[in-house]
Amino acid sequence: MSCRREECAYDCSHEVQQMTCVAKGAKHGPAPIPQEGKWLKATQITDISGLTHGIGWCAPQQGACKLTLNVKKGVIEEALIETIGCSGMTHSAAMAAEVLSGKTILEALNSDLVCDAINTAMRELFLQIVYGRTQTAFSEGGLPIGAGMEDLGKGLRSQIGTMYSTSVKGVRYLEMAEGYILELGLDENDEVIGYKFVHLGKMLEAVKKGVPHKEAFESNVNSYGRFNEAVKKVDPRKE
Repeated sequence: MSCRREECAYDCSHEVQQMTCVAKGAKHGPAPIPQEGKWLKATQITDISGLTHGIGWCAPQQGACKLTLNVKKGVIEEALIETIGCSGMTHSAAMAAEVLSGKTILEALNSDLVCDAINTAMRELFLQIVYGRTQTAFSEGGLPIGAGMEDLGKGLRSQIGTMYSTSVKGVRYLEMAEGYILELGLDENDEVIGYKFVHLGKMLEAVKKGVPHKEAFESNVNSYGRFNEAVKKVDPRKE
């Protein structure tokens, strides 16, 4: 890179203006990062693509957000926002979902996403994306728009684990990935050996299609583990 003695292009101090020019020898570009099955040197936001997900938390750490973004040529084409731990955060997620789609990742990073946890998740995902650490870094062509929704599975519900326990009364399983827990199965030692659950997503889909409520409920009840061998069965919310 040649160096000419001339006025600074920007507002430079007098000392800098009086300095002798020294030519730049090294011409190092950015290191290539893996993106959707290719190694690319990113210099602009439009050079960035990838699908990834991560978590964020609010300042008092009372709630959390899992954010999934599908970025194509720097633009967020798909966003999935899942929150837990704060009732107001669900409404924040609704607003943030409208804000995120269609923005570049730089715009999104500098947008008010309503909730601390969602803003933090956006920051963490931005770092993953621009450093080539996405889930699709080595997947040729990346994933199509809609891939984030597939993470929710049938019934389109977040996979939630809700467990509660006390030292005097022990554990209560309330919700698993399989669904809403109806009963815990205990053995002769009062230890949990299985549980019965209802898949809420599938049940509600059946109700929407006109299946009678009782039939929709019963057809989506199942068990896990050795529930059928249980000596005692308890309702985790009442017993």
